Amino acid sequence: MRKKSPIAYFIYGLIGLAAIGLISTLFTNAAGFISNLLITAIIGVIIVGVLYYFVLGGRHSSSADSKKYKQAVRQSKSKYSHYHNSSSTNSSQNTPSTLKKKTKRRPSHLRVIDGNKAKRKKRASN
Repeated sequence: MRKKSPIAYFIYGLIGLAAIGLISTLFTNAAGFISNLLITAIIGVIIVGVLYYFVLGGRHSSSADSKKYKQAVRQSKSKYSHYHNSSSTNSSQNTPSTLKKKTKRRPSHLRVIDGNKAKRKKRASN
């Protein structure tokens, strides 16, 4: 077992004195105690709200990642908007003979790397 340091006993003493003070205030002046709790909670919420708004709120709107994401969304919408609009309006007019076959294209930034398949087969058979 570890021996507790004198600082730990000091902190326990402070917590105990604070608990005694809260209980005595609750019994002697209950209305004042409740009003102090409400005022403290309201001030805490205001401080957290202000910090969140100025510290975290400003970072999200001006970050480079956010700007890049918004630009990518705009590009995607402009690229695929005619597919979405034309498919909803022309779906009842298209017949199987007039539909074009879609060709499957590989993305230009991806490529297949052929490995040495003979070695892999030899390994698996061992």
